[in-house]
Amino acid sequence: MKILMLTWEYPPRVVGGISRVVHDLSHRLIKDGHEVTVVTYKEGNVEDFEDDNGVKVYRVNNYMINPNNFIDWIMQLNFNLISKATELISKEGPFDVIHAHDWLVAYAAKTLKDSFKIPIIATIHATESGRNSGIHDEVQRYINDTEWMLTYESTEVIVNSNYMKNELQRLFGLPYEKINVVPNGVNLNLYNGVERDYDFRRKYAADNEKIILYVGRLVYEKGIQNLIAAMPKVLNGYHDSKLIIAGKGGMIDELRAEVRRLGIENKVYFTGYLNLNQVTKMYKCADVAVFPSTYEPFGVVALEGMLSGTPVVVSDVGGLNEIVQHRENGMKSYAGNPNSIADSILELLYNPDLCAQVSRAAKAKVKAQYNWTKIAQDTHFIYQKAICQTMAEKQRRELEQEKAKKTKKAKNTQGEITNLLSFKKRHAYA
Repeated sequence: MKILMLTWEYPPRVVGGISRVVHDLSHRLIKDGHEVTVVTYKEGNVEDFEDDNGVKVYRVNNYMINPNNFIDWIMQLNFNLISKATELISKEGPFDVIHAHDWLVAYAAKTLKDSFKIPIIATIHATESGRNSGIHDEVQRYINDTEWMLTYESTEVIVNSNYMKNELQRLFGLPYEKINVVPNGVNLNLYNGVERDYDFRRKYAADNEKIILYVGRLVYEKGIQNLIAAMPKVLNGYHDSKLIIAGKGGMIDELRAEVRRLGIENKVYFTGYLNLNQVTKMYKCADVAVFPSTYEPFGVVALEGMLSGTPVVVSDVGGLNEIVQHRENGMKSYAGNPNSIADSILELLYNPDLCAQVSRAAKAKVKAQYNWTKIAQDTHFIYQKAICQTMAEKQRRELEQEKAKKTKKAKNTQGEITNLLSFKKRHAYA
């Protein structure tokens, strides 16, 4: 099968979770014998074309004209995605399916679908309404409507959790059977050869300190503000603990100010952006990993924490709520509740047996349910469904056209007979 992936991010460009999902899914599909082409945005000094271990990656620049705003920038990017994909189709023939990742590539996907009659499969990784707890201004309304348009134009829609399936049905009125739940996965070899590095660990915490780790973007919906608010209670219950915050985002100055206000600067460390190698080392050094999101469609970072063998604490929202069962393969806390977050962290810090138990169960669950082999097979089945539906729809239209032609011909014949009889009748009277 020839598959076209449209995405605004692909390694080394990493903005959010889409980049890793497209990368890992594409490589698994290649191993299964498919042909995958990715068309994406070019950032920095990377090559326009890259053969990424079998995945053909084409990167496009945006126009030299400076856009008025982010929406205009995205529209300009879509024009260039269309141009590159059209060029590839003219040279190498059509693709079997277009896999569009989020609203950012919606207009490119729709244009290519209409021009070349290729079915769209859209993965909605998150919604604008969910990210902002509703729609509050015209920009958010535009993005929300573009998400609706993409799901409407798609033959099949993929989401990564049952929570997201319900959200899309509620927001966009999609038929329930059109929405397919396929979880994100994690590279099961991620921690191969990675052990606890004490020299690395000492850069962030003393040997006697327990590391409480957060990895992710520093934005409101990730709930990092609630984790910081939980730290005074954690430190009061377990003084030899330290919060390590790995990531970057728009809230960094606000969070630093809150740490200073609480007087816990010596117990909170902001690492800034860490690369993948540093992140894997950090997980191995941590004693507890916390993901306190207030909105989380899936939560792939939780899978990475679970696979590392570090016990995790998650909030009871979205995909996180489906991944973790309380006290079985992790701990849960009430979303937005610092008190609850602190209680779950302290229970793990004081109970090594519970840590060992939930860590074993968590690693086993990730290996069984969130491996890319199964995910790629499920995704391929959805591609097949979309192709079959497109072919059936084409046949239905052809039958209707044929039927319309026959009806028109029959009407014309009947008209000719009526005219002939009328002519004979007139001449008979004459």
